[in-house]
Formats: sequence, structure tokens, C-alpha cells
Amino acid sequence: MGEFLADWKRTALCTEFTAEDVGREVTLMGWADTRRDLGALIFIDLRDRSGIMQVVFDESAFKGDFQRVAHIRSEYVLAVKGKIVKRSEDTVNPKLPTGYIEVKVAELKVLSAAETPPFEIEDGSKVREELRLKYRYLDLRRPDMQKNLMVRNKIANAARGFLQGEGFLDIETPMLQKSTPEGARDYLVPSRIREGCFYALPQSPQLFKQLLMVSGFDRYFQITKCFRDEDLRADRQPEFTQIDMELSFVEAEDVMQVNERLMRHIFKEVMELDIPLPLKRLTYKEAMERFGSDKPDTRFGLELKDVSDIVEKTEFKVFSSVVKNGGSVRAINAKGCANIFARREIDSLVDFVKIYGAKGMAWISIKEDGLNSPITKFMTDDEVSAIMKRLDGQVGDILFFVGDKNTVVFDSLGALRLKLAERLELIKKDTWDLLWVTEFPLFEYSEEEKRYVAKHHPFTSPMDEDIGKVTDDPENARAKAYDIVLNGNEIGGGSIRIHSSELQEKMFAALGFSKEEAWERFGFLMEAFKYGTPPHGGLAYGLDRLAMLLCGVPSIRDVIAFPKVQNAADLMTNAPAPVDKKQLRELHIKVTERE
Repeated sequence: MGEFLADWKRTALCTEFTAEDVGREVTLMGWADTRRDLGALIFIDLRDRSGIMQVVFDESAFKGDFQRVAHIRSEYVLAVKGKIVKRSEDTVNPKLPTGYIEVKVAELKVLSAAETPPFEIEDGSKVREELRLKYRYLDLRRPDMQKNLMVRNKIANAARGFLQGEGFLDIETPMLQKSTPEGARDYLVPSRIREGCFYALPQSPQLFKQLLMVSGFDRYFQITKCFRDEDLRADRQPEFTQIDMELSFVEAEDVMQVNERLMRHIFKEVMELDIPLPLKRLTYKEAMERFGSDKPDTRFGLELKDVSDIVEKTEFKVFSSVVKNGGSVRAINAKGCANIFARREIDSLVDFVKIYGAKGMAWISIKEDGLNSPITKFMTDDEVSAIMKRLDGQVGDILFFVGDKNTVVFDSLGALRLKLAERLELIKKDTWDLLWVTEFPLFEYSEEEKRYVAKHHPFTSPMDEDIGKVTDDPENARAKAYDIVLNGNEIGGGSIRIHSSELQEKMFAALGFSKEEAWERFGFLMEAFKYGTPPHGGLAYGLDRLAMLLCGVPSIRDVIAFPKVQNAADLMTNAPAPVDKKQLRELHIKVTERE
């Protein structure tokens, strides 16, 4: 059984002491990390969330049973009283903040013993993630994990402080909402009181923050949990955290300017970096045509080039037929790769783009002795020459081509571009590429549902000059939408919202809703719009993703205290789990087994 603190009070965290504190009597508390036993001298690295302080037990000066010290093992929880002294020259560790001092211990309390943990509590653990997540409370003791969560805390505090300084009000919105399915699947919560009825956990606070603008609050923000029942990836979780905001009497430029200042403030507070403003901007069209992505990484070149006009009449029917059918042929110049890539590696890249829907990929390797390619024999000299000029083809380059409908071409070459950059080590470490992507399409066509769906969400306003296209030409309607991108990752997205019932009804009609369906699902919003609604817009950041990028870790699971795994399970608590039949009866739910 562990001892109790009684009247002992911790003086400060381990690394809050410096050489100026030599001679000071202190009380420290934390976990035993490494231990070195020299008989009459025992050294223990005492660890807390700030770092490590070496504490020394000298049998001649210790005021207790020295045998107790000899029994201390890793992860025992200790409280020590003693005096800060200088380390001897041979024990100085300049790599540690406390490397020049140590605590000579006079008194000890063992607050809690510990069994041997299932893995070492150390930075850079190579333990498989399933074991780490099963014992997450131990995993979170590791200094690198604690550093990640402290960075996340800094980001949240920096955002909160900045937004409050800009006149935003921190207002909570409900967790139990009405289900308004249009997008990802909702997590549903059954009502005990209203039989057969369900709440939904919020996918975002979208409708409530718009209603706050109707209510006259002018500037709102919230750091809040959101929920989406969707398949997971490295940067997705069923529950995630948004830095959410909404502003009244604004256009897109106003929202972007506020958020540029917010980003500058976060990078200064968290990373001690100065971000130059204004951030660069790309329209959606330009981003797709140059980089094949609406979240482009512009830290390197390898830009796409359209050669459709050159090959529209070529004898190479794969290209000419694509152009004839309304698709495009685009290419990337992999500079200098003709002397690096063997044929086997080129073939593996051809297989790679097939993952993204491409039926294949053509290529031209430019060698000292001429062109090596399976397609140039089907082209005229003029066509080949025009391609070389368009792509700046030089000896040593390989040109990669994909021809298909634009969505496939962009997906394939956009992914190839990133793979080549990784393979060629073109991305400089510790560089930060922040930019805006604007003028998104208002709609995208869903082959699965055979209808247009909202590119962002149904409450996004069309650009003023495209309002007529909502009903007449939805394919070419542009939105007052904007995403903020960091190093090829979307970290936030927003838009100016529709603030008129009439236009909102048109939007729902374009999405295939009858007037009755629209009012049944969203009538409370359109009713509110009748009572005087200011033009408004906002933006939401994924706090988890932003923290992941600033921490330089590969998964948002490394910046979330208690994350879920790929199947949305919590390995530590074994959630989700069956519940008592009494609870189900109270909720009017019956679980039936599949046949």
C-alpha cells in the first residue's frame, strides 16, 4: 500500500529549477524513470510531464530506511524532499535542461508501487500501436506523447486567446441535435422519453452557429467535439475536435483575413515562427489544373501540363479518343529521372496510378541517344516536338501521361506527383506551405446517388454571378467557399452562407429535395431566415489535423489522448460494447441477431 502525501506539497515541476536554485530545499514528485545503483549511492531519474530531474540517495545523508530505496523500480510514484546541488563534473548532462543540477534526497515517500509495464516508457517507442492503445495511460507517460498533447493545448489556447481578442464570443451549441442526413452518416442517440425517436450527435455546429448569427451575436467561436460515422483513415476519427467560428456582415475576404491573422498568431505562439501575410491563393480550377488536387502541396514543382490540344488528332487513339469524348490528356515532367528509374520502377508507377482509376499511364524517357517510349511511334514529329516544348523536356527527363475524364486524370497525376516528390526527396523538412483554395464548385455529381450533391454543404452560398446557375447550370456553379491548406493537407474549410429562404429553397431543389422534404428537415432554419438575417460566413479547423502537422507525426491518433482505431473501437475500454437488456427496453430498442 502506498504512502499518503499528508502535509507534503510539491515545490514545482522537475525542470522548473536552474543552477540559480542550488542550495534550495525542495519537494519533488513524479515517476521513477531510469535507476543506477552504486551501493551506498543510488541515482534515480525522477520524471514528470515537464521532464527529468536526477535525484541522489546517499546512504550517509538519507533520513530513512535505505533498503526501501534499493527496492524502487521503474514507474514507482515517488515524493522526495532534499536540497538542490551542483552535479559533479563527470555526471553533467548538457542535453537535459536540469543536466547541471540534481537533488540530494533526505526524505522519501513511495506513493505507489508499480508492476513492470508491458513496454518501455521512452521516446520513439517501436511498440506496435495496438499494445500502446490498449495501455494508453502508460503510452501517454512517454515524453514525446506528452509533448504532442502540450502542443495541442498551445494551439487551442492560442486560438481561444486570439479569437476572444478579436471580439468573438465563446458559445456552446447542443450535442443532442436533430438528424439532418446530408453527407456523412450520423451517430444516433435513442430517446427514452419519445419512443422511436432519435437525437443525432453533431457532425458540426453548422446550423446552430448560423442561427446565432440570426440571433445577432455577430462573432461566435467554439472549440468543440464533432462526430461522423464514417470509415477511418490516418487523419480521421469518429469523434474529432473543431475550432469553429462564424461572423456576420462579412464576405469571403473578411473571413480569410481574420484567419490569416489567426494562423500567424498560432505559428508564433506554438512554433515561434513568423508566417508572412497575405497567404497565397489559388482558385479551385488553378489548383486542380496545376497540381491535380484541391489541397495542393506547393513546396515543390512537378506541375501538371495539359497536352490535350496537341494530341486531339494524334494517331495514338488512346489519347485522341479521350479528348474526343470530353476528357483530357495531361502530363508531369519527372526531371532527371531517366537516369534514375529502371523500367521496373516505371512499371510500378504505372500500376500505382491505376489505384486512382487510371486505365494506364504512357511515358517518354528522354535519353542521350534519343527517345525511349512505347507511344512516340504513333505520333508525328511535330506532335512530339510540341509535347517536348510544352513540358520543357530535356535529356534525362521522363514524361508521364494520363488520359481519361478529368477527375481520373487529376486524381492519378495528383497522387503520382506526391509519390515522385517523396521518392526524389524534393520536400524540404521544416518548411510550412500555407495557402487558400477558393471558388470551389458549388455541386459535384454523385454517380452512386445519380444526383448533384453539395461540394461543401447545402448552406454554402453561390458566387453572386452564378446564382442563376444553381437551377440552370449546376455543373458550372461556383461557391463562395474557401479552404486553408497546410503542406498539402486541408486544415480548415468554410464559406459564405446562404442567408435567404428563397435561395436556400433553390439550393435544396437543386440537390433533389422536394419543398416538403426541405421544410421537414430544415424548416427551422428557413423559418428563422424570414425574420431578418445578416450576410454571414465562417470557417472550421480540424484541431486534431493541425496538431498532427505541427507535431510532425503521421497520425492524428498521436495527438488525441484516447483515440479510436480503424474500426472505431477503443482498445483500452473495449468500447463499443453490448449493454444491459434493461437499458434497451427503456429505450424501446430490440437487438436481433443476423441470420
